[in-house]
Amino acid sequence: MLESLKKIIDIQEFDMKMIRLMRLKKERQKELDHIDSLRRDLQAQLEEKENEISELNQNISNQETKIVEFEEKIKQLEAKQLNVKKVDEFNALTQELTQSERGKSATEQIASDLIDKRNLEEEILEKIKGSLKESEESSQTLLDEIRASIQTINAEGKELKLKRDSLAQDANEEVLKIYERLLQNKKDRVIVPIENRTCSGCHISLTAQHENLVRKGERLIFCEHCSRIHFWSEAEPTEGTDSTKRRRRRLAKV
Repeated sequence: MLESLKKIIDIQEFDMKMIRLMRLKKERQKELDHIDSLRRDLQAQLEEKENEISELNQNISNQETKIVEFEEKIKQLEAKQLNVKKVDEFNALTQELTQSERGKSATEQIASDLIDKRNLEEEILEKIKGSLKESEESSQTLLDEIRASIQTINAEGKELKLKRDSLAQDANEEVLKIYERLLQNKKDRVIVPIENRTCSGCHISLTAQHENLVRKGERLIFCEHCSRIHFWSEAEPTEGTDSTKRRRRRLAKV
């Protein structure tokens, strides 16, 4: 293996751990955001319902004012009827009285409908309040757990970064820059071994010439398919694998 790659591979292990931590932190943050979103939705529903009830109360008050005005008008008309002597005037007052009573009845019906609607909206409001309270109580433990988890992730990530930066001080600067550009692009392992003449990053087959260049370890060799940096692993094949069996057959022929 190219000597300058060894320390970069160690750095990569720290970077992979930090990337996993960042992904976990994002997931936990999404959980926080989801809980906050649910609470905001309930709060918005609460405020909207309170505004609707306030408007209904205002409308009911307006209708009640109209009813009082109709009642006053009816009293005045009835008082006038007692004093008129002409039939035409009496009939005109009677007609006006009838219209006022109809207006009063219609207004009373409107007020009654508004009161029924307000009662229904107040029931819904109480349910929303109950849901909001229940949500706050049930989610508080979860919120505390998620926040504690994020704090732990931050502390672990900080420790990993310190170790990673310490390694990077002694790494080949040129190779480190290349590695970091690839890492920034892929957010995954970018220095990978060849396995059975296949890139273990993109899993696409490679040529024998490419494998030989990687075996020599004289310079950086990039995958022609995914641009990852390849290295040759010197680890012994695991017992029972195809490569072990092929090695035994070769020895048997000898």
